[in-house]
Amino acid sequence: MNLLDRILAPVFPGTVAERLRARNVIQAFEASDITRTHKAKKQSKSADKSLQKSAVSLREQCRKLDEDHDIVTGLFDRLEERVVGGSGISVEPIPLTYAGDVDLEFAAAIKAQWSEWSLSPETSGELSRPQMERLMCRTWLRDGEGLAQMLIGRVANYDHLHDVPFALELLEPDYLPWGYTDLAKGISQGIERNGWRRVKAYHLLKQHPGDGLGYGMTLDTKSVPADRIIHIAYRKRIGQNRGQPLLHAVIIRLADIKDYEESERVAARISAALAMYIKKGTPDDFVPSQTKAPERTFPLAPGVVVDTLLPGEDVGMIESNRPNPFLEGFRNGQLKAVAAGTRGTYSSVARSYDGTYSAQRQELVEGQLGYDLLQHEFIDYWCRRVYREWLRIAITSGVLVVPKTVDPRTIYGAIYQGPVMPWINPVHEANAWKILVEAGFADEAEVARARQRNPQELKRTRKAEIETNRAQGLVFSSDAYHLYYGKNKANETEKKPDDDDPEGGDK
Repeated sequence: MNLLDRILAPVFPGTVAERLRARNVIQAFEASDITRTHKAKKQSKSADKSLQKSAVSLREQCRKLDEDHDIVTGLFDRLEERVVGGSGISVEPIPLTYAGDVDLEFAAAIKAQWSEWSLSPETSGELSRPQMERLMCRTWLRDGEGLAQMLIGRVANYDHLHDVPFALELLEPDYLPWGYTDLAKGISQGIERNGWRRVKAYHLLKQHPGDGLGYGMTLDTKSVPADRIIHIAYRKRIGQNRGQPLLHAVIIRLADIKDYEESERVAARISAALAMYIKKGTPDDFVPSQTKAPERTFPLAPGVVVDTLLPGEDVGMIESNRPNPFLEGFRNGQLKAVAAGTRGTYSSVARSYDGTYSAQRQELVEGQLGYDLLQHEFIDYWCRRVYREWLRIAITSGVLVVPKTVDPRTIYGAIYQGPVMPWINPVHEANAWKILVEAGFADEAEVARARQRNPQELKRTRKAEIETNRAQGLVFSSDAYHLYYGKNKANETEKKPDDDDPEGGDK
């Protein structure tokens, strides 16, 4: 209160209260006030506290939607395709020599061992690396997080499937209990951290709580050091301990879409089953018979004439407003909102690809930004950690020997490549890359990676292809040197040596 309010307060408290209320309204943001039309819901809890009671429910709802909702299944399928892809996240090793050049032989040796390990990288041996990455990506986005325990070296009751003693045990986030908190030990929601929030250990359940093995069994945990666990989480706030599902903001909308579509389908089936009714006239015209009248039916066929009506009767048709002509427009509007809340695109969610070339390309470009963001997060959380740990074990176990010419600081260097933005018009895209390379604003390796190819592998296959073509006398426009050399050689053989000049020189 200012000086005037303090003087008036003992005498006119009501007036002073109105003055303070009016001053507060003037100084505050309009959006901060709770009104009849603006409820102003607030979130003052920490990230961990706000998720403590809702995360499990959100996760279970998202799983059920993925099981039963075709739109949600298609959404996660498309995210798998655009974030990981059919061939998985490719890794291109780039160890450098002390001179700064890529050691191609050592890189090829790493690539060969990595490809062999990728055939069955997880403990069961049932999944390849691309399959494992797609499954982990789906778990990460749908459940909000995923886990993997790294088995390194000799492990009791387990035999490694490759020369490199390294494998991954994939775990659903259910193994990390939300309810296990002991603040005295620094444990919150199953994760143990030090005073600087660095993870020290994960306290995992020994059995999946959904297996129904009993209450006592589900609370039996084991502590696993943080350097043996990969925890990939979808976080939205600073200091968030656990992850939250990608669909957290659109779950209600998706459930409503499913219920509304089901109601419309039921209404359409009911309306299709209704045919006609017989109008009896006024109540005075209808005299009930003393005997029970037989049940009457009318044949329905094109051009049928109904001439069996009794006096005062008329045939009426039941009008049907189904299917609802506004259903598609309403549904598409809801799907646009779903796409906006899941880093997707409307065309991908609705599987509707109408529109001009410019509109499709604009949507593809903007949508690719969201896919790239998720892709880089997946690489940072999962792929880089897996590759570096595998390479460390491969070198430690002696499967890979580092050449003396390789700079140790660059051994773990690699380029991670996921699915790239597809070309809508390949001719325009190819010409654009050609102009950039010829002008010096791009290189051949960049073009190869834009086509999701490994530059070194592309050069090897091109070299083998050109050598095979030359050996078989096949010349194509892609072999420019051969074309130039062949033409010059043909011109030289057509020249006839001069009689007075045995060496064929000009007179």
